[in-house]
Amino acid sequence: MSTQYSILFKQEHAHDDAIWTAAWGKSEADGSETIVTGSLDDMVKVWKWSDEKLELQWTLEGHQLGVVSVDISHNGAIAASSSLDAHIRLWDLESGKQIKSMDAGPVDAWTVAFSPDSKYIATGSHLGKVNIFGVESGKKEYSLDTRGKFILSIAYSPDGKYLASGAIDGIINIFDIATGKLLHTLEGHAMPIRSLTFSPDSQLLVTASDDGYIKIYDVQHANLAGTLSGHGSWVLNVAFSPDDTHFVSSSSDKSVKVWDASSRACINTFFDHQDQVWSVKYNSTGSKIISAGDDRAIHIYDCPM
Repeated sequence: MSTQYSILFKQEHAHDDAIWTAAWGKSEADGSETIVTGSLDDMVKVWKWSDEKLELQWTLEGHQLGVVSVDISHNGAIAASSSLDAHIRLWDLESGKQIKSMDAGPVDAWTVAFSPDSKYIATGSHLGKVNIFGVESGKKEYSLDTRGKFILSIAYSPDGKYLASGAIDGIINIFDIATGKLLHTLEGHAMPIRSLTFSPDSQLLVTASDDGYIKIYDVQHANLAGTLSGHGSWVLNVAFSPDDTHFVSSSSDKSVKVWDASSRACINTFFDHQDQVWSVKYNSTGSKIISAGDDRAIHIYDCPM
C-alpha cells in the first residue's frame, strides 16, 4: 500500500448542482462497493466503485426538492435518502427501484442514519425530536425528545447502544436506545452541529460545528476529551475510520483533513475542492475516503494502511 495520502480519482460534474451528501457501502452478497450521492438537483445517484473508478449505475428520481442526506444499510442492499420535500425514500441498490416513500411530516427530515442492525432509520426534526422509522413498516415507530432545537445531525453508536443528535444551537444529546432515556446533554459548541460520528468502539463521539472546531467526547462519562482547531471555517462533516485510528473532516474552507485519533493531530490536508465540502466518508476497510461538495465533484483519496 502507499505510504502517503493521495488523490486517486476525481469525478467532475457528478451532479448538475451542489452535492450535499455521500455514503459508501459494501454489499454482503457479492462484496461490491457502492457510493450513493445526493444533490441539490433532487437527484440521488448510485455509483459502482471498481478498478479504481466510479461508474454511474442508477439515477434515482422521486424527490421533489434537494437531497439533504443519504445512508446505506450495513448489508449494502438498501439506501435511504432524505430531502427538503420532507420525504424519506428507501431504494433497492441492486435494481435501482424505490422500495418505500415515507412522509416525515412538514419539513421534518434532515440527516438520515441506519441503525447498526439496519432495521430502523433515525432522522432529526425541526421540533427537536429524533424520529425513528421502521425499515420494514415504513412508518414512524417512536420518537426521542431532546426538548431542544432543530436537529441537524444524527449518529448511532456502532454497538447499537447509543444515539447522538446535534442541534442548530450547538447542543448535543446522547440517548440510551434500549430505554429511550436521555443520558447526556453536552454544551460544547455555541453554533450548529453539522455532523457527529462515534468511534468504531463506541467510546468516543466526535462533533463538527459551524464554530470551526471539532470536539471529542468520552461517551461513558460525557467528558470533553479534546478540542481540535485547524479548519478556517464551518466544519461540515466528520467520519471515523473503521480501524479506530483516524477520523476525517470537511469544511466550508474547501479542505478535507485527516486526524490521528490518538495524538489528535492533523496528519494530512487535501485542498482539491473548489468550494465547500459537505460530505466525507471512509469505505468499509478505511483504505479510501470519499469527499463531495458544492463544486459538484466527487473525490476519492487513497489512505495509507
